[in-house]
Amino acid sequence: MKKISILGSTGSIGTQTLDIVRINNDVEVVALSAHKNIDLLEKQIREFKPKMVAIWEEADAKILSDKVKDLDVKVSFGMEGLIEVATVCDADIVVTAVVGMIGIEPTIAAIKAKKDIALANKETLVCAGHIIMPLAKETGINIYPVDSEHSAIFQCLDKNNPIKKILLTASGGPFRGFSKEELENVTLEDALKHPNWSMGKKITIDSATMINKGLEIIEASHLFDVDIDDIEVVIQKESIIHSMVEFKDNGILAQLGTPDMKLPISYAIFYPERRYISEERVDFSKLSTLNFSKPDLDVFEGLKMAISAGKKGGSAPTVLNAANEWAVDKFLNKKIGFTDIPRFIGLAIENHQFKENPSLEDILSLKQWTEEYLERIKI
Repeated sequence: MKKISILGSTGSIGTQTLDIVRINNDVEVVALSAHKNIDLLEKQIREFKPKMVAIWEEADAKILSDKVKDLDVKVSFGMEGLIEVATVCDADIVVTAVVGMIGIEPTIAAIKAKKDIALANKETLVCAGHIIMPLAKETGINIYPVDSEHSAIFQCLDKNNPIKKILLTASGGPFRGFSKEELENVTLEDALKHPNWSMGKKITIDSATMINKGLEIIEASHLFDVDIDDIEVVIQKESIIHSMVEFKDNGILAQLGTPDMKLPISYAIFYPERRYISEERVDFSKLSTLNFSKPDLDVFEGLKMAISAGKKGGSAPTVLNAANEWAVDKFLNKKIGFTDIPRFIGLAIENHQFKENPSLEDILSLKQWTEEYLERIKI
């Protein structure tokens, strides 16, 4: 019986992880966490009977405790609660599906507790990859990528042959082919209409700006120990090829599949075993073409900034990510426009005090500085 703990069980990746649990009778959910969706978390508790759960706000924890007082489950809250869920003694693997930098501390705690990680929280490696990857090696735990692109790369690896180049695919989002002028007029509703994937709001906006692909470049450089210059973004608009690996002989291995996150989730949980997920598959008889192109870095400035921050390293990726989280939240609440997102990111990166090798404390301080700095700027 494989025992799992899920950070972010009410979000897109978390709920799909529980779908995987439902079709496998040898997986036990021992702990769950959610941000604020009390009703859904209660339903999950009643169905999966975890030993403990956590929710972010103390007031919500009190409400939830009252709702599940008939069950034998511990309810915690805040960062302490997240860490409890991440380190619960029974768990074999922790699925880190929370959104944002909030995932860094519980992931580090889980690694120190010698839990394998199914990593869906890219911000963890973007900001703290220089801390987390050596720690994982030291403790001997495995980090299995859940992002579809990184899972694809992982599936294409050949232990006998080092990577020459990673070809990181992107759909291009809803604004593929747009000009700078056209981006000025897009709305929140436009940005939330991804052509291929069904995802949470934050990552959907990141895909629309293509900053998501920049974050994935930085994540891939840490996961696979590859220089930023050896990672190339390729627009593959059908989202059938999820990423590719090129080797010294110029041979390329690609992983193909439908745009469904259940495959990488299942592969991370059960690695190296491949298990049944659904009947949906790529039908090549109906797939007339696969289209490829280069991203326009002059139009999608956020991707260009992310590549630059990844090359600079140090504190730059943390500020990039923190500024993006702040700006996306403002955009989702209709406080700023779509093209303001990269503008605020650029200002934060340009004006922060660069640190060469930031500690965890530095990373958390930089997040706070970034948010306070951007709040002081007149929107």
